[in-house]
Amino acid sequence: MEVIKIIQLIGVKSECDIEIRQKFSIVAARLAQKLKNIYAITGNVLILSTCNRTEVYVDSNLQGQVLVHELFNCLGWDEKLEKYIFYVKDKDAVKHLMEVSCGFHSKILGEDQILGQIKTAYSAAVENRTIKGQLQRLFQNTITCGKKFKNVCEIYKIPVSVPSIAVREAEKRNMKKYMILGFGEIGQLVLKYLNSLNAEVVYVAVRNLNKVDKVYRNYEWVKFITFDERKNYYKAVDCIISCTSAPHSIISKAELPPKKFLIFDLAVPRDVDKDVSTLPGVNLYDIDHISAIDENNKMLRKEKMEKYRYIIEEAIDEFFKWQSLDEISPEIQKIKSFGDQVCERRIKTFRNKRYTKDNEVLVETMIQSTAKVYINRAINVLKEGKLQGKEEEYMKLINKIFC
Repeated sequence: MEVIKIIQLIGVKSECDIEIRQKFSIVAARLAQKLKNIYAITGNVLILSTCNRTEVYVDSNLQGQVLVHELFNCLGWDEKLEKYIFYVKDKDAVKHLMEVSCGFHSKILGEDQILGQIKTAYSAAVENRTIKGQLQRLFQNTITCGKKFKNVCEIYKIPVSVPSIAVREAEKRNMKKYMILGFGEIGQLVLKYLNSLNAEVVYVAVRNLNKVDKVYRNYEWVKFITFDERKNYYKAVDCIISCTSAPHSIISKAELPPKKFLIFDLAVPRDVDKDVSTLPGVNLYDIDHISAIDENNKMLRKEKMEKYRYIIEEAIDEFFKWQSLDEISPEIQKIKSFGDQVCERRIKTFRNKRYTKDNEVLVETMIQSTAKVYINRAINVLKEGKLQGKEEEYMKLINKIFC
């Protein structure tokens, strides 16, 4: 008996601290190969890996502990850490993903960065050809759901994200001179928020100066430097905001000059060695510390989000209706194929006889012949229903189709 493929999710528990989460993180440079490795074993797969979550979605006939074991092996995770992951499937997996897209499971409740991260994860799966069928449809519906929730709920009117909280905290402490390490999506958001402040100078350290958009070069208070030059400018700044995708730390205790620093580490894995916090005058905040700062507006956001939860419920219902109909798609294809065959035979007959017979008569004959194919099949089915004592049921169905 064939085992039906079902949508399943293996993810890192939300209550895990950063020390545990970074053991599961998957850096962008290795994502494509990880996707392909898993796809070879499970079939359809998408990996959602952000600073706050690592989740693997599959559509596979491997299930339960067998699937967990295979994923740990593919991703090089230590099986001793299995207690830190959760496993859900089918409706629970769909519900979780829809809620994630709307910010219900974000450390900063309601932040909408996650929707962009889901889009990026989906694009990576499509690009690497590791997603199709019902898993692909689920993520398409999820992205639509997240967009609708964002627009209808208008949670953005209570602005919140990790970068915005970091910048707001720096402003409270009267920071004026900044350094941003890394200029991907998060780094650009940090600069966007700093643009609204009275920052004296912002140094942005990048790997390749040639890839910096010319738009940013028009800001007199923004100075782009190479990553290798960053240590030369530490003395010139009060606040460092680090958000690279490096697989290892990039700021160590030994390289910082003896002065006061406010440092925000927005990366997972960590960009900043933990022992940097032991330096005199240094205040270091990692992603968990930053999340804890955001409490003032949390209840307000939660109340507003719950009011629009129906959007998620509608999206879940829509997906399962599609899934239910998709199960009969092979039968639908059979019907379409039969129709194509009927048409092809009559088109062939017309082409063979159009120069030997009156075309108007020939077309009429072909149309009548096509109609008779379906009418005769319906009559035969109705007769079968009569013999089985189900003529009323069969008649309702036939009338629905033909009348």
